[in-house]
Amino acid sequence: MLKRLRNMVAPPAAEQRAALLAGKHITYTLRRSSKRRSIGLRIDDRGLTVSVPLRASEKWLHSVLQDKARWVVEKLDGWEMRKPEEVLWQDGEQIDYLGELLTLRVVSGLFATPAHRRGSNLWVFVADGSEAAHIEKAVSHWYRQEAERIFAERIAQYTPLLKVTPRMIKISSTKTQWGCCTARGTVHLNVQLIKLPLRLVDYVVVHELAHLREMNHSAAFWDVVGSVCPTFALLRKELKAVAI
Repeated sequence: MLKRLRNMVAPPAAEQRAALLAGKHITYTLRRSSKRRSIGLRIDDRGLTVSVPLRASEKWLHSVLQDKARWVVEKLDGWEMRKPEEVLWQDGEQIDYLGELLTLRVVSGLFATPAHRRGSNLWVFVADGSEAAHIEKAVSHWYRQEAERIFAERIAQYTPLLKVTPRMIKISSTKTQWGCCTARGTVHLNVQLIKLPLRLVDYVVVHELAHLREMNHSAAFWDVVGSVCPTFALLRKELKAVAI
């Protein structure tokens, strides 16, 4: 009776696991779902996620992982190489802005005031200059303001060329997409784009605006993109090499 009850207990929906794949010890997240009929593998900035049917056997899981071992290791290594260097939020540190480097100049005072740029320096005024979290918050606020300004300028340039009018523009902070366009005409652009060269910002803007004419990735869609961004294939490849 107890054995039967144990068999009725569903396995956890998500758990952390490890496996030896292509000679490397790989940790991954295992997710179970009653809606799945096959095993799927996804690799992003959080690592490897394996999604399986609720009652998938260990033998089946092991077989799929070993079959895809080399692919998994190559993809994970690629993500590791693309990871941006960790920023030390302190005076003299350098941060990315439109493909260039700005030097942080941190000034501590009684009151915090908005950060502003002077040439190649970003001046950050914080109430407590020793607190990295305060510096990061001030820079993040400045990034968002700059993103709103730059994105608005680029959209204003490309909407007449593409003959489209987005319903709304929103700034996102997702970890998986540089941008997206909804069926209702809302264009989302990732705030992290403000760190990239302007040519890549333009490519993402054009890509999402083009979806207002072709809500797919058909040949017709790429024709629309190419009409105002003829080097889109090179820019697309360049963007894929950058981690969000």
